Amino acid sequence: MGSNYAKRYTSEFKRDAIALVDSTGRTVTEVARELRVSPESLRNWYRQAKADRGEGRPGELT
Repeated sequence: MGSNYAKRYTSEFKRDAIALVDSTGRTVTEVARELRVSPESLRNWYRQAKADRGEGRPGELT
């Protein structure tokens, strides 16, 4: 059974993880596996960062 504890990551950690995806050309899943975070979490952070920079797909909400 899983834990009810949700691990919190610092803004700096998230920023560095997103930068790894951008700079290495590796997939979100590969980077997430290396950093031992869930691919879904990293994917959400990545999407949010793109939206914050105005790079989201048309119709995407921030």
